Amino acid sequence: MVTPPAPPRSTPLRPVVRRVQSARPADDGFSVASTLQTVLSIAVLIATLFTMWNPANLFTNNLLDQVFLNYTPIDQTTSVEVQTSDTNAGARIGIVIGHYSTDPDWFDPGAVCADGLTEVEVNYAIASLVQQRLVSMGYTVDLLQEFDTRLDGYEATLLVSIHNDSCEYGGDDLTGFKAASSMANPHPEDSQRLVQCLIDRYGTLTGLPFHYNTITDDMRSYHAFDEVGSNTVSAIIETGFLNLDRDFLTSHTDIVAEGIVQGILCYLRNEAITTQTTPVP
Repeated sequence: MVTPPAPPRSTPLRPVVRRVQSARPADDGFSVASTLQTVLSIAVLIATLFTMWNPANLFTNNLLDQVFLNYTPIDQTTSVEVQTSDTNAGARIGIVIGHYSTDPDWFDPGAVCADGLTEVEVNYAIASLVQQRLVSMGYTVDLLQEFDTRLDGYEATLLVSIHNDSCEYGGDDLTGFKAASSMANPHPEDSQRLVQCLIDRYGTLTGLPFHYNTITDDMRSYHAFDEVGSNTVSAIIETGFLNLDRDFLTSHTDIVAEGIVQGILCYLRNEAITTQTTPVP
């Protein structure tokens, strides 16, 4: 029997070691040098430009202004309207609807126009909007009738009675509004400030002039002034004449009401009075 030859002994395997080049570019040193050279070149170029030319020669003034404006950071916290602190937040406010009454034995509509429009209708519309606006801001607001029984000793931070003037034409100068406080008030400075706030804000918002020379003693001795509590600061406002100012009063009642609201807020928040008005006689 012939024995097959043994397979030849193989040569032990040796690991093949290959030199693997680094992943870094071969020109790494050249890249750093190139970058530094570029930076230095740019710096030299900028220095040369500023040496050779004044910026005023490169840009117009307007363009420079625009450039600086575009790079001016905007303060996102800036408020458009700055308000003072409301130390009377949640205060009680009384609003009298001039001439309004639910008493069937007492009826006085105030001024009556030729077409039947009455002062009390206009007063009611304005007063209702004033109440709604102030209530939405967190105040307690009482809508009061002309001779409301609650007026006797009424205690509130302030009270404003809303009225309007005659429907009769009395000349082209009978346009505008009036405001007044009591002739004998235990807190005359507070009452005068409320009046000045009403004059300032109402005049600003409505654009109507302050018709100071037609303020009467009847306004300054308004009955409610003597009925409310001694600590209730009170004022009366006639928002316009139902002749020349009628269209504005009836078509822009929201603005009329807002003028009164802003006057009240001016007082409550102790805001600055921004316009000068003729002193109330």
